[in-house]
Amino acid sequence: MTLPYRDINFHVTPDSYIFTSPSSPNAPALTIDRPTGDVRLSETASVNNKRTARVSSIAGILGVIRLRLDKYVVVITKAQPVGRLKGHMVYKVISTEFLPVRKRPIHDPDENQFLFLLKSFIMTGPMYFSYSIDLTNSFQRQASLDNSAPLWMRADDRFFWNRFVQTDLIDFRKMGSRSQQGPQPAVDPFILPLIWGTMEIRPTKFKGTPLTIVLITRKSRYRAGTRYFTRGIDEEGHAANYNETEQVVILNDTAGGLGGFAGSADMQSGKFGASDGREMQIMSYVQTRGSVPVYWSEINALKYTPKLQVRGIETAFSAAKKHFDEQIRIYGDNYLVNLVNQKGREKRIKEAYEKMVEMLVSSKTETVAKDLLTDEKFRIIEPSTSKQEFDRLHYVYFDFHHETKGLQMHRAMMLVDRLHDALIAQQYFRGVDMPANGGLETRNFQTSVVRTNCMDSLDRTNVVQSMLARWTLDRIFVDLGLLQRGETFATADPAFEFLFRNLWADNADTVSKAYAGTGAMKTDLTRLGKRTKQGTLQDGNIAVTRYYLNNFRDGPRQDAYDLFLGAYEPNTANIGSSPIFADRRPIIIQSIPYILAFSIFFVFLGLFSKRLPDSTVLPMRLFILFWLIVGGWCLNFIIQNGMLYVNWPKLNPRPWATEGYLETIGKVRKGKGIGSFVAGHERGLSTARYLNAEEGKKRIE
Repeated sequence: MTLPYRDINFHVTPDSYIFTSPSSPNAPALTIDRPTGDVRLSETASVNNKRTARVSSIAGILGVIRLRLDKYVVVITKAQPVGRLKGHMVYKVISTEFLPVRKRPIHDPDENQFLFLLKSFIMTGPMYFSYSIDLTNSFQRQASLDNSAPLWMRADDRFFWNRFVQTDLIDFRKMGSRSQQGPQPAVDPFILPLIWGTMEIRPTKFKGTPLTIVLITRKSRYRAGTRYFTRGIDEEGHAANYNETEQVVILNDTAGGLGGFAGSADMQSGKFGASDGREMQIMSYVQTRGSVPVYWSEINALKYTPKLQVRGIETAFSAAKKHFDEQIRIYGDNYLVNLVNQKGREKRIKEAYEKMVEMLVSSKTETVAKDLLTDEKFRIIEPSTSKQEFDRLHYVYFDFHHETKGLQMHRAMMLVDRLHDALIAQQYFRGVDMPANGGLETRNFQTSVVRTNCMDSLDRTNVVQSMLARWTLDRIFVDLGLLQRGETFATADPAFEFLFRNLWADNADTVSKAYAGTGAMKTDLTRLGKRTKQGTLQDGNIAVTRYYLNNFRDGPRQDAYDLFLGAYEPNTANIGSSPIFADRRPIIIQSIPYILAFSIFFVFLGLFSKRLPDSTVLPMRLFILFWLIVGGWCLNFIIQNGMLYVNWPKLNPRPWATEGYLETIGKVRKGKGIGSFVAGHERGLSTARYLNAEEGKKRIE
């Protein structure tokens, strides 16, 4: 079994970057030539014969990325231990460094902006890795994998977050180069897979029994993005904001602390400690979340509630089939819990999802539960036969907002009660650690998964997932004999209950920050078990912050995702010589927010300026009135033409954004006032960006 190197030194020489492992002095060194960026293997001994400008110790190679003018080697300069998972240390990336392959520094505004995006939005994110255990796969999937394969080969492609930037190393590993042809297995220890998401490892006790509770959320690298710029699914069936969350309980985990390797003879494997003869048991429960699997979007225009656009359901049928084909192949039966509103603007999303499920299932049985308060408390779509693959889809609709309004969050437990029989049949994974072969012996399988969504697959989804996790954890403790049947851990051990609540609330914040830019709403329910007025006020603050971020800050954040994950490749894009990030709106359009700011300043200046005793009031009043009129006109213009002031992604423009921009700028040109100043101005997005957007629109249609 080949594991990544735990200790890597990188040597900077005039013509290359050379990476060696002090603990493996006889292993080949990884060399990246400058300025070509070619990858090759060389003898470690030859490093000492080169003139070295710098030698540093790093935690690993995050990857290699080519931008517009140069290629950069991204190294992890600092990693923080977060805990031991089954005896294996897990680390969080704290700091990174970009090593340019070119020998001379580049002064280019686009190149600088690319680097800024990556450093600001990606490298500061929650990325985790381990040298000795696969973090990308659930424990159930790990139990069926070949442990003799290198760690990166075992990784789940969906959650191998840095897979794109590892392409150079992986391609060289598979095919070699012109000078070193064929597979190059000596590169395996330099390839380090990372995940993005949550990694909480807490050694604790439950009713005096030592155990480790772990919460892992893995964010998919496909269709990753921000709240309003990435919705629905793509042509390949990848859903936006797709995350897999695994709750793990480990018994007899004697190596759950943060101790080092002193006294351990197993440094290469990364495993620490022994089980003193008792079986290490692992119980895990997996859930997923993801955007509603149809073609839909929400179009920002500075309105608090964006315009909702749902494309034809039939056009998304092929993509939905790909999505659920993968879900069923990996997880088995899928229980599709939909939490959007049954009335108002969200109703269209609900109906689109239900129509898609009805198209996928060969024959269905539909049940609607209602009461005096609502005509549709639940809607269940179940397959009546099992003729084909998609008859393993079970749709469950629950109007979360309507049922829990008035801070009655306890009513959400009705959904868990409705799913009771499915949860019993679903079970959970249970395995025993087998030190002899380094794997897991499976004692019980989880046979299905609950896939939960709301509009954002954030706040309502977080609450429901924590409830399902709580129900399953109670069941695990009953099966282990730690609880009596009918008893709950919430009443049996308040300290453990507090830990559980905060784990899930922290997970909610992490997932929400990655997608919406803020922490999650309704975390008072997760942390305290009830809705509070303070929590409601906090949700209001989050809503305002999200409005600002989603309209004015998420464009660059979306660009950062697209750049790092390979959705946009600067070296292959047909962008010409014009700057990519330049603001190409007409100058008069750009200037209006500044005129508004000046107007507000002059109004306040007029209101609070001291006047001489003998001065007349009329001129000052006219001055204030003039700037009030100017400011009011500017504000009205911005509100009426919000599409022109949203900070859109620059690298992969959304087709609906391009359409909206062109429609709005056309309306301004034809309108009175400043229309004559804008007419004939063809500087919207660049021509290349328009072509890119039009091609994307054709693919979707």
